[in-house]
Amino acid sequence: MAEQGVTTGQLLLAEYQTVKDEQKSRIGFRDNLLYVTLAVVAAVIAAAAQAKQPAMLLALPPVTVVLGWTYLVNDEKISAIGRFVRDDLGPRPARLAHAEGAFAWETVHRGDVRRRSRKVIQCAVDLLAFCVVPLAGLTVYWAAGQTTAGLLFLSALEALTVIGLGAQVVLYSRPFS
Repeated sequence: MAEQGVTTGQLLLAEYQTVKDEQKSRIGFRDNLLYVTLAVVAAVIAAAAQAKQPAMLLALPPVTVVLGWTYLVNDEKISAIGRFVRDDLGPRPARLAHAEGAFAWETVHRGDVRRRSRKVIQCAVDLLAFCVVPLAGLTVYWAAGQTTAGLLFLSALEALTVIGLGAQVVLYSRPFS
C-alpha cells in the first residue's frame, strides 16, 4: 500500500480553514454580546424604575464593563486572525504556487472607501453600548440624591472603570488602519 503524504499546500489550507473557523466563531460571539448588553441594560433599568431604587443602576457599570471588555478582546482576536492571514499565512501558499497572492479577500475588503467611516461609527456604537449607557445610569443615580458615602465611592470607582474601558475601545478601534 502506497503512503500518501500531506503536502505543504494542504497543511496551509487546513491552517487557513482552522483560523477562519475560529474567526467566524468569535464574530458570532462578539456580535451577540451587543444583544446581551442591550437586554441586561433594559432589565436593570426596568428593575430600577419599577422598584424606584436608583441605586440598582450601580449594577450597570460592572456588567457593561465585563461584557464590553469581552467584546473588545474578541474583536481584537478577530482582527489578529485577519492580520495573520494577510501578513503570514497568505503569502506562503502564494510563494508555493508562484502566484501574486492568496486569500485576497483579507486585503481587498480593507480597501473599501467607506471602511474608515464604518470603523468610526462602530467605535461610537461600542462607546454608546458599553460606556455612555452606564455613565448615564451613574448620572441618574447621582442626581437622585439618595447616595451614601460607600455607594458614592463605589460609583466613582465604577465611573473610572467605565472611562478606562472607553479609552480602550477608542485605542482598539484603529479607525485609520
